[in-house]
Amino acid sequence: MRWDGQTLQARDEAALPTLQMASGIPGLVRTVTTPEFAGIRCREVLAKSVLNKVPTASGMPFGWTINTFRGCSHACVYCFARGTHAYLDLDTGRDFDREVVVKTNAVEVLRRELAKPTWQRDHVALGTNTDPYQRAEGRYGLMPGVVAALTEYGTPFSILTKGTLLRRDLPLLAEAATRVPVGIGVSLAVHDDDLQGRLEPGTPSVAARLALIRAVRAAGLPCGVFLAPVLPALTDSIAHLDLALRSLAEAGATGVTVVPLHLRPGTREWFLTWLEREHPELVARYRVMYGRGAYASVEYRRWLRRRVRPLLARYGLDSTAAIEPTRAQDDGFPSGSLPKGSALRTGSRTSVGTEQLAML
Repeated sequence: MRWDGQTLQARDEAALPTLQMASGIPGLVRTVTTPEFAGIRCREVLAKSVLNKVPTASGMPFGWTINTFRGCSHACVYCFARGTHAYLDLDTGRDFDREVVVKTNAVEVLRRELAKPTWQRDHVALGTNTDPYQRAEGRYGLMPGVVAALTEYGTPFSILTKGTLLRRDLPLLAEAATRVPVGIGVSLAVHDDDLQGRLEPGTPSVAARLALIRAVRAAGLPCGVFLAPVLPALTDSIAHLDLALRSLAEAGATGVTVVPLHLRPGTREWFLTWLEREHPELVARYRVMYGRGAYASVEYRRWLRRRVRPLLARYGLDSTAAIEPTRAQDDGFPSGSLPKGSALRTGSRTSVGTEQLAML
């Protein structure tokens, strides 16, 4: 194990320029590198707050989020959250994959915030930006404390993840669900092992995530799934979509949300660079389909809906499915993630139960 900058508020000579002083990232304590996470550096910080208020005008169906990490070692080429690393003056490509900011005091700060008399026990969403069960969670073990704190303070919550490490916490989550509404969502977009390895090199395999869905359901918890993003000309064939939806139905998914690829700033540049390297014949098609925006053309979105609907019906998923939710909902949680009758925003008109909690 190698440790750098162990002194609190010390200058970190190994850091990128913005991170070298404590003022670069508020609360920066030290940088950790370890052989178990080759090529990844964990930037440990002391956070002042971990509950993030979601503006009501955003249209999101939850009022608060928690992100224990910034950056993500899953290294999904298409990840919508890449642009957020630019706020730290970090690269939205490799730095997003390799420079992971860890809020080491997240549990302590969360308990302090939940204990405030003003806390209304609104629904809290985890995994809306970066994955709380990425590899670093295996080292830092933040999630058991987060789950315990939310449960003890009567706060409903939901988790969206690609990480099979969630299985470690299933007993805790099942116990929490006897006291507060608990929702689970799994993201599983690519059902081709070779393509999955090239697009999502840091994620668990397709088989491992299908096993995770089965385990969540066996624990008595709901498990909605994001079949997202659907990548034009790569994962939108009938054969691929049929395999994906059949596999999800067999695994026991309680809902599926299908969303085409979004190319926001930070993600767009990184994904198109990957596409030029891996599938140069598709670059021109993508540039026409997306133009200068983040969303696929209206024609493609309509085409995808027509293609997916009969497949959802074939596997009995049509009653709990959402296809390309509205923009206000496309960054939250998948359909079927929550137990029925679970309210989200307190006093809001947001739908409940198996309706779209929206994604990652």
